Amino acid sequence: MQATIFLMLGTWEIIAIVAVILLLFGGAKIPELMRGLGKGVKEFKNAQKEVEDAVKSDPKDEKPTKQD
Repeated sequence: MQATIFLMLGTWEIIAIVAVILLLFGGAKIPELMRGLGKGVKEFKNAQKEVEDAVKSDPKDEKPTKQD
């Protein structure tokens, strides 16, 4: 149900949201926030890929670790 709310946003609602964000954070802060968001998404995707690779890999293919 929450996903449908975002699909129902019109042009004026989106403009109002952007205006509020600009008022709260200022124009100079927006690129820094977007850069941080991009880095976070990139790290999340890398972690997700590592987990998928670990799940897909066959445990028999793993080299046994030497335990002391």
